[in-house]
Amino acid sequence: MEMANGEVPVTSTRKNRAGKVLFTSVCRPLGERYGDGPSVGYELLYGQVTRTQGLFSPRANHIHFSLEYIAENLDAPATVLQYPNRRELIRELKKGYDIVGISFVLATFHRMKEVVAIIREHSPSSKIVLGGYGTVLSDDVLTPYGDYICREEGVAFMRRLLEEPEIPMPYRHPALVSRLRVFGMEVSRTGMVFGGLGCPNGCDFCCTSYFFKRKHIRLLPTGRDIYRVIEQYQNIEPGMSIVVLDEDFLLNKKRALELRDCVQEGGLPLSIFVFASVRAISQYTVTEILEMGIDGFWIGYEGTRSGFAKQSGRPVEELFQELREHGISLLTSMIVGFPYQTPEIIEEELSGLMALQPDFAQFLIYGPTPGTPFYDRVMKEQLMHREFTEDREQYYRKCTGFTAMVKHPVMSPAEIQAAQTRCFEEDFRRLGPSIYRTLATSLRGYLKLKDSPNPWLHRKAESLGGELRRAYPIFLVGKALGPTPAARRRIADLEQQIHQIFGPPTWKEHLLSAAALGMAAWTGLTLRLGLFQHPRLLRHTFRMAEESLPARVWRRLRNQGLDGHQVEVELRPESTVWVSVEGRLAVGSAEKLVAGLRDALRRTEDRLVLDLARMGQAEREAAERMAEGLRVYRDRIRVVMPRAGEVAALAALFTLYR
Repeated sequence: MEMANGEVPVTSTRKNRAGKVLFTSVCRPLGERYGDGPSVGYELLYGQVTRTQGLFSPRANHIHFSLEYIAENLDAPATVLQYPNRRELIRELKKGYDIVGISFVLATFHRMKEVVAIIREHSPSSKIVLGGYGTVLSDDVLTPYGDYICREEGVAFMRRLLEEPEIPMPYRHPALVSRLRVFGMEVSRTGMVFGGLGCPNGCDFCCTSYFFKRKHIRLLPTGRDIYRVIEQYQNIEPGMSIVVLDEDFLLNKKRALELRDCVQEGGLPLSIFVFASVRAISQYTVTEILEMGIDGFWIGYEGTRSGFAKQSGRPVEELFQELREHGISLLTSMIVGFPYQTPEIIEEELSGLMALQPDFAQFLIYGPTPGTPFYDRVMKEQLMHREFTEDREQYYRKCTGFTAMVKHPVMSPAEIQAAQTRCFEEDFRRLGPSIYRTLATSLRGYLKLKDSPNPWLHRKAESLGGELRRAYPIFLVGKALGPTPAARRRIADLEQQIHQIFGPPTWKEHLLSAAALGMAAWTGLTLRLGLFQHPRLLRHTFRMAEESLPARVWRRLRNQGLDGHQVEVELRPESTVWVSVEGRLAVGSAEKLVAGLRDALRRTEDRLVLDLARMGQAEREAAERMAEGLRVYRDRIRVVMPRAGEVAALAALFTLYR
């Protein structure tokens, strides 16, 4: 923990010294047309992976998850703003905050300065905390803009700053759900699981490794800890996809196999996407990987001669083929601009990657980030182009992976950037839209696993089959608007294969296909014109007194803990409310609880998770009253049943809610 002047604040057990805390991202609008560097925006996938796929690109806003995570784990009242505009930020500041934390990266350094100026004008008494990977910059650069600088795990930092007592890991995990859209329509919701920070691999260009001194901080220390968070998301929406944010998740084999054991105990097929290296994946059989629930990897392909330790292990051709045959989708990243590369070598490596047929591919330019060995070497050997050494803010703004900043033995900056653009374009031209590539992988997995003697893998095949059937409406768009005749033929062939296995489309699916074609055309138009490309403000409050009316309606349920039971209420993102009942539930108490729940459901549009897992006893009549009383709202209710024998026997009463 560091203050801007380098001092270390004194740790104390006194709570909430600073009162209210506001956490905010930088302000919208963002993007190249607003003066930002290439790929700066709200979307990681569209900005850095499917950027040339246009209307075919899956879209999902990428919020500053760390702000939600930290706010969840403080004692002080806190508010989080994700991408406010200037007016919204000023309005929030006028509510009075003692501390304002700003999350930024190098490429949004100039945006951070704008936010600081707004804070100092409209809330001059607020102390400012700077956090995020932008804090790789030196104190000399950052001191003018912040009172404190966070360069470590944020929960511990903020609790010390607020003089709140230290708490052990695993911390309380917020429920954060990302919505994925295709052709403007929501197609899935993904629960974000924060497994750890940092990476021990130590690739010389990697900010993540060196920001945390090549150490791995396990926010969720065990596989069971990870599974408990996954269960929370499954209780909100059964079958919800999961992303585990952990730089090389499979490196810790003990933790990964413990997760596998938990998944097998749970018995339900999961869809988990993780980040992993070839070296880490090579420790496991494909069956072990599937039994963990993993069906997607982000893997660093980098370059065939780059020589990073994480690339050791099984031959990538063999590994990638086996993973895809078993329905595991692959997002690969390749680096352009290594010193050994020439235009011919880049083409050779690109062709090699295309032969592996990844579902998604990212191409970034080899660039120097402060704090990494590559940056140190570039500065020592004076390899950075003069325009960036003379104008540091221009350098910060272009730290996006899309600008060649370093002198190359044989290629000019323009040639490197053109090679990167060509890689993206060739990926789309040769392999087609990623949304159909993932379906092809799912089909291969279905065919491989459907006759498996392993019951869990057989259920996974059924799950993949359901995904393929739900994808029927998107094929017409690909056949009509695919990038090349060859891509359109592949999409048509894939559709025919799927129809032969799962049956022809229904009249409803034909109508949805026509609607998808219209939505795709609209998506393409809005992209070309730059319309509707900015998210609305996301505002979440934690322990704030000035709650909205719907929040107060739900909070009143807390006061109904009578006759041997207690009620806890948690307001979670995505309009989800978690109500937990603990202890013995009698008939009178059940009627009162049902009345409160019905009132809250009537006055809000929230989804309810009714958690009865800790309910020790319940009279049968009480359970019947609850089930019947809430029946009218069953489409908005998910019930978590207890496992205790006496109470679990009543589970049949809640069948419609599960």
